[in-house]
Amino acid sequence: MTDLETRLRRLRALNTTIGSQDQALAEERADLRPKLAASAKLAVERGQDEGTALKRDRNLLAEITKESIILRRERPVLAIRDNKAELVFKDQADSVIWKQRLTDAAPALDIAIRAAGRIELSGGEFDWVGTGWLVRDDVVVTNRHVAEEFAEHNGSGFVFKQGTDGPIKARVDFLEEVDNPSELVFRLLKPLYIEEAPGLDVAFFQVELVSGDAKLASPIPLAKNPGIAQGVAVIGYPAFDSRIPDVDLMEDLYGKIYNKKRLAPGAVTAVRDGKLLHNCTTLGGNSGSCVLDLASGEAFGLHFSGRFMTTNYAVPADTVRRLLDKALSPGAASRPVRRDTGFEVSHGSQGTSSAGRQQTVTLATTLVTIPVTVSISVGQPVVNRPSQAMHQLGPGMPTPELDGEEAAVEDYRDRQGYRAAFLHSDECDDANEASVAMPEVTGQAANDVLSFQWESKDETTLRYEHFSVVMSRSRRMCFFSAVNIDGSLAKKTKRPSWRWDPRIPRAQQIMNECYGDPPRFSRGHMTRREDPAWGEPDNAKRGNADSMHVTNATPQMQSFNAPIWLELEDYALGHARQDKMRISVFTGPYFTDKDPVLYGVKIPLRFWKIITFIHDDTGKLSATGYEMGQESALLPEEEFVFGPFASSYVNDVIQTRISAIQAKSQINFGQLAALDPLASDDEARFDTSPRRISDLTDIRFLR
Repeated sequence: MTDLETRLRRLRALNTTIGSQDQALAEERADLRPKLAASAKLAVERGQDEGTALKRDRNLLAEITKESIILRRERPVLAIRDNKAELVFKDQADSVIWKQRLTDAAPALDIAIRAAGRIELSGGEFDWVGTGWLVRDDVVVTNRHVAEEFAEHNGSGFVFKQGTDGPIKARVDFLEEVDNPSELVFRLLKPLYIEEAPGLDVAFFQVELVSGDAKLASPIPLAKNPGIAQGVAVIGYPAFDSRIPDVDLMEDLYGKIYNKKRLAPGAVTAVRDGKLLHNCTTLGGNSGSCVLDLASGEAFGLHFSGRFMTTNYAVPADTVRRLLDKALSPGAASRPVRRDTGFEVSHGSQGTSSAGRQQTVTLATTLVTIPVTVSISVGQPVVNRPSQAMHQLGPGMPTPELDGEEAAVEDYRDRQGYRAAFLHSDECDDANEASVAMPEVTGQAANDVLSFQWESKDETTLRYEHFSVVMSRSRRMCFFSAVNIDGSLAKKTKRPSWRWDPRIPRAQQIMNECYGDPPRFSRGHMTRREDPAWGEPDNAKRGNADSMHVTNATPQMQSFNAPIWLELEDYALGHARQDKMRISVFTGPYFTDKDPVLYGVKIPLRFWKIITFIHDDTGKLSATGYEMGQESALLPEEEFVFGPFASSYVNDVIQTRISAIQAKSQINFGQLAALDPLASDDEARFDTSPRRISDLTDIRFLR
């Protein structure tokens, strides 16, 4: 599929989804479609050189132009001037429906627009880092990943980080508009509360007026029961990013105007799993934006991130309200931060240098989402230097100064590790089929498997509580981690420090070199921390602690922690035998010669995962394979390398054939390749190509 075909497919899919969710817009589109098609064809013909342009490309471009016009009409980005949204659409075929909806919502928008401001810094690396809005006369809410750029918890309370000349100073300008030199500035007095990762992406700051009329900014009320709504809008400060998959579309939507207050209408499509899903058009800089319900004038959510051409995510307003109450309770700032249950996806950022020139920023996320996602979430920004990639700690990752705890060697004698017969039960028809052997590293890669002496034997497997790891000698990371998960016996456990494994030399493990604060990397779990934490309390605690060995970690950007990748195991557990809720999972990096060397470490660009379980419907063993990459978040644009992987799948989670994972990883998964629902000898009958997983329901478990 060509780039033009891919672009057209994505646009059509997005527009189809929007139309299916909003019948009024779909009907309006149908009435205007002939006019849109004619306009698009004329625009392309005027811009083409008949001597060089192919007819096929002209037709594709005409279709792309038509779909882009539809998108601009149905998910527009509007300028805000003098605290009013300009209801001026780019195309002649304006959406009457959106004009009417926004006109009817004028009283609500009047309050919300005035309450949203740009968070600006002095003494930090950037002039500004994201969006915030008033939830009280003296309190602004934003995202944790925005707040962490300039504030932190120092053990006794929340404080501003040290900058170039003492503590970083922060303010919110509520009048940073297009062609508006006026200011309405509130100073951020102090951080009230910053939710600790991997909890909800929320932070609160106390503010006071510095300049302007305080009466111009009133708080936005928080909805008690946010739900699905056809008419919502995100108000914030979208920032340019040059590395999104469709820069032309971004430029089209935003009119090449960035860093200023904009309004983007859309819809709330779902509220589930502790997060609100919406499809307003957003970019980096929108992190911390209000998702406003146009009907009630209440905030439905706090926008924090999204996935490319799929959906955006927000913290529901009732949850924001609960955390605000906690932030305002006596002693909240001095108490240790308790992790709240919640969900987080990857973040990135962009800002402007103190000299006023726009900087290219390597985002800690390439999950740029163009409408229904044109969303690069703003997070901890770092300047993109030509010879150095920028990185950031992932959600839940501790800072690099770790204890490096090390248990005694004898403590590992009772570790059974991964068990092949874990999925077998008395009710299973075939015990052999239910047995899933440990994968085996093969080919040239087999020569690189790290061996070690353990109780007078040569070993190649590090056994832990409920999981095992096989290490690469040259890369000092695991080839793979294999875990047994019993969802019915899962226990919540506290996170300990990262630690060495005393059974192998420290020289064969990576504790610090490439890990740390930005621009270094996160320690990314291969076996998730919660996965082996099950069984009796002591076993669950041991499984949790064992997952914190650096042998179970690889260098990862925050973009790797996409919601779907994080939820694969949980989703599979829901399809496993209900009376057992057991699955086995294998996860690892692809090692290639093209992997870049950063901080003295070769960094994997892509990762794989295979999940196996006894399917509840069939009683048979099911096995599915997945991939996800960190290519575009990892490397500056001039070093952008896709290696052997299709660029159209960069940073997407895809379901792919286990046989393909087997070939690229040089790891043999035994009978699992034949059980894969994407595998078939008859390729004309079955779709065997990689399948982009935009929602967990896209996963195909059965043939």
